[in-house]
Amino acid sequence: MTAETLPAALAEIRKDFLELDEPERLQLLLEFSRELPAMPSEYADHPERTERVAECQSPVFIVVEVGGDSPTAQSPVAMHAAAPAEAPTTRGFASILAQGITGLTAEQVLAIPADYPQSLGLTRAVSPLRIAGMTGMLMRAKRQVQARLDAA
Repeated sequence: MTAETLPAALAEIRKDFLELDEPERLQLLLEFSRELPAMPSEYADHPERTERVAECQSPVFIVVEVGGDSPTAQSPVAMHAAAPAEAPTTRGFASILAQGITGLTAEQVLAIPADYPQSLGLTRAVSPLRIAGMTGMLMRAKRQVQARLDAA
């Protein structure tokens, strides 16, 4: 995967991680965990509208909105996630995806390489289960985008 194949926001996040030494990467991940946007009340008050990410050890819930009544490949996407504060690694991964995906078009989200989580330079710093959790979040987000397009 090259930076050119990534949307700008995700490429910038990836670059920020790779410019740091491993211990500093963990600190940046912790910073992302603190920046996870709050789940909008329409989902926080109705968790049944969200999807549990079973690949995550911690309880993580996501929902992806694809703009408009009849979404197209060019419709804007917003990803929302909820993860417990006591799971900062998982929360950091959710924040990276929520911040990196929100504002992209559906087409751009579907084109995000599946190995994006492995490209952040964290595979030696966090457990494979945590990386698998982020991969699960990404795959579920992409599946939700495709489902919204298919339903339009």
